[in-house]
Amino acid sequence: MILFDLDGTLIDSTDAIVSTFYHSFEELNYDFKGNDEDIKSFIGYPLEIMYENLGVHKDQAPKFVASYKNRYRKISTLKTLLLPQALEAVKLASKIARVSVVTTKTRLYTMPLLEHFEMAEHFEIVTGRENVENPKPHPEPILNTLEQMNYDKDIHKVWMIGDTKLDLIAAKDSKVDSIGVLCGYGKEEELKTYTKNISQNALSAVKFIESISE
Repeated sequence: MILFDLDGTLIDSTDAIVSTFYHSFEELNYDFKGNDEDIKSFIGYPLEIMYENLGVHKDQAPKFVASYKNRYRKISTLKTLLLPQALEAVKLASKIARVSVVTTKTRLYTMPLLEHFEMAEHFEIVTGRENVENPKPHPEPILNTLEQMNYDKDIHKVWMIGDTKLDLIAAKDSKVDSIGVLCGYGKEEELKTYTKNISQNALSAVKFIESISE
């Protein structure tokens, strides 16, 4: 079984995410003192946590999340790119394993993107933010997905492929193996803290899994 993160692992949604944060700041008259890198550093966390980390008061975060979602749903496919070799990675993974997606993005926005990039058909389960109480780095999203896939620890080998420490911590706490990829938002040194397996991108990660499974 191979589980993929989405943002930074299969797709590059940086422009969509960052521009929509600025849109919400402008719409709600918030004087944001940070920059693009500050926003990017929190990609992978739930939106409400991202806003709080960027200085928005917790009580006001829901308003910003609503503003964000209202714009994001309109521009997500237009401002999101498929990462190089991501489709090849998913196709290869589906030939050698059962594959699913574990993301902090909601399914409402995930499914149109997967369909837009012609990847949806390859995934057995897509677990989004609304499917769990506790998002990554909590193990619940992975455990929830594996339960739906009828996971048996005595039979199945599981790999989580992701670009941030959130994916790798969730994998570790779920007692499954992980590969950190360098095509997204996590830094190599940080990823190495949580896994010994580092690949350049999703395709090289899948090829690694294939090589040790033969």
